[in-house]
Amino acid sequence: MSARRQSMTQHHLPPPPVLKVTRYDLFSSQMMAIAIFLGFGVAVLGAYWFVNRLPPPREAIPVEMVELPGGVEDGAIDETLQVDSPEPETDDPSMAEVEAEETQIQETLENVVDVAEEATNQAVQQFQQDTLNTGKIGSAAGSGRRALGAGPGKAGFGREERWFVRWGDRDALETYAAQLDSFGIELGILQNDGRIVYLSGLSQDVPKSRVATSGKGEVRLFMTWQGGDRKKADLLLIDKARNAGVQVGDGLIFHFYPKETEDMMANLEKQYRNKRPEQIRRTYFAVRGSRNNFEFYVSRQTYLQ
Repeated sequence: MSARRQSMTQHHLPPPPVLKVTRYDLFSSQMMAIAIFLGFGVAVLGAYWFVNRLPPPREAIPVEMVELPGGVEDGAIDETLQVDSPEPETDDPSMAEVEAEETQIQETLENVVDVAEEATNQAVQQFQQDTLNTGKIGSAAGSGRRALGAGPGKAGFGREERWFVRWGDRDALETYAAQLDSFGIELGILQNDGRIVYLSGLSQDVPKSRVATSGKGEVRLFMTWQGGDRKKADLLLIDKARNAGVQVGDGLIFHFYPKETEDMMANLEKQYRNKRPEQIRRTYFAVRGSRNNFEFYVSRQTYLQ
């Protein structure tokens, strides 16, 4: 009885647990290995890129274009007053052909033929005076020719003489005022007593104004009107300031250009045809663009030769 009961108890016992790797475990371990490998590869590539990356580009240093124009209008272009000579230089050169105060007399005898029945042989003494060259042979720097241009200094014309700016005659007054403000240009009205009234912020309802007792210390480039219909727009802007209560008298109107705008225009002039300033006779600028995005550009140039 007990033996049978024991065999029945052993028959109903559950099987012992068995540990093994499932397909889920295999798949997840493979994905983890792939992720770790990819992460390591990305880290290696990132380190390689960091070590071999290109250096940042150098910022261009702004170059200030300084000109010293000079010369005369009927001079020679590219004249530097430097003359090369095969002779050695001397400290006190002089003209090669300089007559000496002393003369050398050379006595010669010539036979005279019979020219007539009573002719006799005569000896004619002829004095020939030859000058001695006492000049010092050498060379000096300079040819004496004047450079092409106007004023002292090297050849060429100054910016105030060769630059011309044409503003759009058909642009509205508000657009013209916005153009002046975008380039930082001030209007200057020269009074009879020597004072200068400056107007800026011309696109605003009330332009800003300031008064200088004289033009002393004013080093900015300035321009005056040589023609065109845009001068009337300046008069309207002055009337707007006058109507707003600004004390503006009547006088000669100037446009004063800030240094930044002048440098920008000089670079545009250089980039147009890559000519040196001393080779340029006239550079004509114009304005294009829309509000808050105006720019100068070179419309044409004329050259000295």
